[in-house]
Amino acid sequence: MDTALPPSTAPTSSLPAQRLDASGRAHVDVRAIVALAIPFAANSAIQAILNLTDTWFIGRISTSALAAIASIHWPVIACIALFGGVGLAGQTLVAQAFGGRRLKRASQAGWISMWAALAVAPLFWFIAMNGNAVLDPFGLAPDVQALAVQFWQPRMIGAPLGVALWGIVGFFNGIGRPKISFMVEALVCVSNALFAQLFIFELGWGIAGGAWATNCAQALGLLVALGIFVSPKMHRMFHSRLMWRPRLQKIVGQCKLGLPMGLLIAADVLGFAMFQLMQVHLGTVGGAATQVVMMLTSISFGPAIGIAMAGTTLVGQSIGMGNRDWARRIGNSIIVICMTYMGTVGLLLGLTAPWLIPTFVADNDPQALAVIQLGTTLMWVAAAYQLFDGLNFASSFSLRGAGDATVPAICVLVLSWLVFVPLAHSLSFKPGGGWVEGLPQFGLGALGGWLAALTYIILISVVLLLRWRSGAWEKIRLR
Repeated sequence: MDTALPPSTAPTSSLPAQRLDASGRAHVDVRAIVALAIPFAANSAIQAILNLTDTWFIGRISTSALAAIASIHWPVIACIALFGGVGLAGQTLVAQAFGGRRLKRASQAGWISMWAALAVAPLFWFIAMNGNAVLDPFGLAPDVQALAVQFWQPRMIGAPLGVALWGIVGFFNGIGRPKISFMVEALVCVSNALFAQLFIFELGWGIAGGAWATNCAQALGLLVALGIFVSPKMHRMFHSRLMWRPRLQKIVGQCKLGLPMGLLIAADVLGFAMFQLMQVHLGTVGGAATQVVMMLTSISFGPAIGIAMAGTTLVGQSIGMGNRDWARRIGNSIIVICMTYMGTVGLLLGLTAPWLIPTFVADNDPQALAVIQLGTTLMWVAAAYQLFDGLNFASSFSLRGAGDATVPAICVLVLSWLVFVPLAHSLSFKPGGGWVEGLPQFGLGALGGWLAALTYIILISVVLLLRWRSGAWEKIRLR
């Protein structure tokens, strides 16, 4: 029989997000996870606001400028994610070093993130100078492509600043201080709007000014973050002013860890970009309904990513402390919390879709009723998608905290491009109306495309869950 300890002798926990009851039994502290996740979720919201700000300012230039940005939105995200994973890897390395109380190593990982960003800079500069070659396959109108290249070149030239910023922000996330990250990201968001007004309109740089505004805002955020990083308080704890020297072996190691992380995001993003293009190609009703459903479901992503990023930090810290059993318990709890949240939001969206979707269409539009009916149906498919996307986020980010990146990236790449994209094509288009010859076509329209998306997310979430449950990550040792 358990015997409770007196309050004065109740045990205290030293593991992350661990709560000990009066009998000394360990429990996962959900409130601690939520408290850590809230700033992460706020950071995600800031990123969404940053994208909306760019769109709003460029939309004031011309319709052609807005079309140019829309045409390269996904390619820009994919390129930055692909080569920017070296910055994302910093959070994992910092969290594990911090958990093991190797504080100098944690600050060194922060510096290595910036050196890694410099290492991939030539790749960004190369694709910046070859913007036309990248965009030619999209078949854009000449005037739209010319504007797109004007934005593409400076955006890619400045992309290493964003990667370095991810790295230094990852340091604060890895040590469990996401409020600092939020402050820096908020500064970037506000300064981006000010720079955009200055460069686009006051100086007359046009669409290129939007890219330079983002670059300058990220440079400012990087300088502020570095100032905090080497501040007296941080230096006393982490010796951050002494650990700046590059170490080739560690830079290579961080690139080997980070590039698969970036590949995972890029493969997923490009797969969904193709999916959305297919729905637009089907017709106005399918494209409009898909856009409305995607916008409504996107409101749940911020908190979900916040919970998942908390999992990266807590799993990494637990592994750094040498307690992989506790890392497993944390990851399992993150999965339950994330799925519960995403599933609940999906259910609410499905129930309220008949009232929400009409607010996105004009009453006098002759196709409004068709969009509402189709959107209401698609929302229930999207609700099921939300549930499994929560499993996907939680499993993926927990594996990231353990440093398990290569196998998940390969799984996403294979399932996205060899299963999701072909299946979406087959289920969406009628015979003779698709893009690719030789694939069977069932002509289910937008509903078929969303069923393909649901199939994909079920497959990838189950695969990543099995990878997590297998414990293969427990054999990984990051230096």
